[in-house]
Amino acid sequence: MTTFVAPYFSNPEIDYVYKANITVYGNELTGIFIAKKINDTTHRVVFTTEFGNKLLDFEISETDFKVNSIVEELDKKILVNTLKTDFRLLLRNQFLINEQFENATDKVYKSKDGNRFNTLFVSKAGEKLYKIVHSSKTKEKININFVSENNIFAEKIVIQHQNIKLRIELNYFKQ
Repeated sequence: MTTFVAPYFSNPEIDYVYKANITVYGNELTGIFIAKKINDTTHRVVFTTEFGNKLLDFEISETDFKVNSIVEELDKKILVNTLKTDFRLLLRNQFLINEQFENATDKVYKSKDGNRFNTLFVSKAGEKLYKIVHSSKTKEKININFVSENNIFAEKIVIQHQNIKLRIELNYFKQ
């Protein structure tokens, strides 16, 4: 079985810092999203206001999920579970590939994820991962789009849900 290694969020030396814009059911939340790989399996994700007040702090891996802290307004089970799914997908480093296709411009990899599927789109030009679609057998649930110059980190990431009104846009914060 082939494994696809996602290039983003994989270097433990780097703090991945993004300006975040979250739109959920018409409400908008802006702040700073920080992801750091803390060991081989786990990432720490922190979302703060622009003034540095911590809104949420998660530790997340394929098998574990720990809420270090979360503000009361965001502490809704459905929201936490949704973010857990989003971040787990976003930060995953390896995908076991079950099927592989290609067309003129892309290589397409399909990976089973429990009773769902992840379809990865990699451009042949530059071998860049630019999209992950998380779906059931029949419906797209989540699209994650990446814009990356160098395939080491993504300058822009958009997580768009198809079944609920949730969109997360992350823009790389240049220090």
